[in-house]
Amino acid sequence: MRFTHVCLESLAVALPGEVWTSSSIEERLRPLYERLKLPFGRLELMTGIRERRMWPDGTLPSDASAAAGRAVLGVSSVPREKIGLFIHAAVSRDMLEPASASFAHRKIGLPASAQVFDLSNACLGFLNSIVVAAGMIDSGQISCALVAAGENGRPLVEETVRTLLAGSFDRNSIKPYFANLTIGCGAVAAVICHEDLVKGRKRRILGGVCRSATEHSELCQGNTAEAGGLAMQTDSERMLEAGVALAKQTWDEFGASTGWSRDTITRAICHQVGSAHRRLLFQTLGIDVAKDFSTFETLGNMGSVSLPATLSAAVDVGAVQDGDRVALMGIGSGLNCLMLALEW
Repeated sequence: MRFTHVCLESLAVALPGEVWTSSSIEERLRPLYERLKLPFGRLELMTGIRERRMWPDGTLPSDASAAAGRAVLGVSSVPREKIGLFIHAAVSRDMLEPASASFAHRKIGLPASAQVFDLSNACLGFLNSIVVAAGMIDSGQISCALVAAGENGRPLVEETVRTLLAGSFDRNSIKPYFANLTIGCGAVAAVICHEDLVKGRKRRILGGVCRSATEHSELCQGNTAEAGGLAMQTDSERMLEAGVALAKQTWDEFGASTGWSRDTITRAICHQVGSAHRRLLFQTLGIDVAKDFSTFETLGNMGSVSLPATLSAAVDVGAVQDGDRVALMGIGSGLNCLMLALEW
């Protein structure tokens, strides 16, 4: 896929104030840890995640999405009446119907003329939404889109702790639940628009490639729990292996499509899983790990929010600068992989 006139005009993040450390989660699981003789500190040791943020109990995904949406409009120079598309791009949703985008659209105060819908694809939803918006911009259907994602992983982590404390688990049977404890909360939003609307430097979205490996769709599955919370089980070892293999295939096609290589990219912004994933991914792709920028240490895995929020953090501290070639490398359960070329 290639885009001609599409720019990322602005980007903003909204984060909860409540911090949950990995050690505090393990303390809640003390009865399980002591029964199974599990070493405390293993959660941070295995993932590299020291802490993550949590929204207050009862926060709706549309509340989080709207907070980020209002934040990005606060830094954007594009008038809100120009926005012709609004997408809520998170895994988390308020309910099955109507679309969570409807609630967030109202809370942000976007124009009635904008198309409004949800686009959910595990951790890849935000990048998928950028592609949809970019295609509509280049085809002349709209001139500007606002993409927002508000992820609330608190119900999943809470349900996982309850399940692990109530069940008769052994060291092997707890493994599918371990990835749930890495989840954090957050929100992010971006204004994607035609280059003619940009004041100042144009941050161009040039194009990218995607690949799927849906034979692995059973490796990570989440749904509503019986008690009304959220439940998810992940085969983390197989997921890591299959995900990195898919990323390698996508990266090879990305280079052929864009002409970019491991030597010519300035920065790689990836979906944030943990230290083991980063280590194997960069080793497999042959990219210098110094080109990575990570946030999982303090934010955990925020689903669809992680990659764009990490880009925002990198920009804020000067790790992404004018003229940089930034490879956005997203992957989500399913398995699906999407990589975009962003010229900052």
